[in-house]
Amino acid sequence: MGFSEYVKKVLHWNEELKDLLESENVGRNEEIWGKLDNLTEILEGIENPETMSEEELIGLQFQVEHLHEEMEKYFRQRQHAGGMIHSTPFTEPGRHQLPPLPYSYDALEPYISGEIMRLHHTKHHQSYVDGLNKAEQELAKARQTGDFSLIKHWSRELAFHGSGHYLHTIFWNNLSPAGGGAPSGHLAREMNKYFGSFDSFKRQFSEAAKSVEGVGWALLVWSPRSRHLEILQTEKHQVMTQWDTIPLLVLDVWEHAYYLQYKHDRGKYVENWWNIVNWRNVSERFQIAEQLKWRPF
Repeated sequence: MGFSEYVKKVLHWNEELKDLLESENVGRNEEIWGKLDNLTEILEGIENPETMSEEELIGLQFQVEHLHEEMEKYFRQRQHAGGMIHSTPFTEPGRHQLPPLPYSYDALEPYISGEIMRLHHTKHHQSYVDGLNKAEQELAKARQTGDFSLIKHWSRELAFHGSGHYLHTIFWNNLSPAGGGAPSGHLAREMNKYFGSFDSFKRQFSEAAKSVEGVGWALLVWSPRSRHLEILQTEKHQVMTQWDTIPLLVLDVWEHAYYLQYKHDRGKYVENWWNIVNWRNVSERFQIAEQLKWRPF
C-alpha cells in the first residue's frame, strides 16, 4: 500500500469513528472528539503523502495506534457506565444478531473488494445467524415438548451455524484498514518462543491456509492445556481439529471469501490478507485467552 493510500484510508477510518460517536449521541464536549478532530487536521495537512519520510510515517502510525487505544479506553469506560457497549448475562436462545462491521465494506480494498465484503457479511454471515437462531429455537421447543426425534438434525445445525457465526465475528475484528505489519509485545515474544520467529509463524500459517482441502479455515489458537500458541486447520468449521483451544486469529478460505476477486488463486488472497491483519485485536484476544490455564498433560 502506498503512503497516499494509507493516509486516505486512515482519514476514512477517522471519519467513521466520528459517525459512530454521533450515532451514539456522544456529546461534542467529550475529550475524544478533540482527539479525532486533531488527527483529521494532521491528515488533511499532509500535502503530498508520497514525499513523507519514514520517520514522519512512523510518527503518523504511532498517533493512529494511540488514538485506537484511546477509543478502546473510552468504550470500556462507557461500558462500565452502561453506555455504548452493554454487558448481558447471556444471549437468549434464538436471539443472536449480525454484528456490524467495525469499518465500511470498501475499507479493506484493494486487498478484499467491497462487493465481497458486503456479500460475505450481509448474506453468508447473516445466514449463519439465522440458522443458529432457528436451531436454538427448535431445540428449545424440543425441551418444552419432550419430542427429541430431530435432535441429531438440529444439533448438527447448531454446530454448523454457530461455528460459522462465531468464527466470522472473530474474522471481521481480526481485520483493519490500518492493519498489516507484525505483532509486538507479549504476543510477538510467544510467537518467537514457539515458532522460532514471526516469519516462521507466517509461513506456516500461510501454508495451512492455502492447503486446507475443500472449504475451511486456518487458525492461530491458544492452548490453555499446553500453554502455547498453535496453528490449526479446519475443513468443516463445525468440527475443530483440537478441542480445548481458543481462536485468536482466523482466516476464512471458503471460496465465498475471495472467489469473486481472486478466482482460483487462493494463494494470492492469503498473501494479500496479511496487509490487513489487525494485530492489536489479535493481541487483545491473546491477553484475555492467556489468563485461562489448565493443568498441562
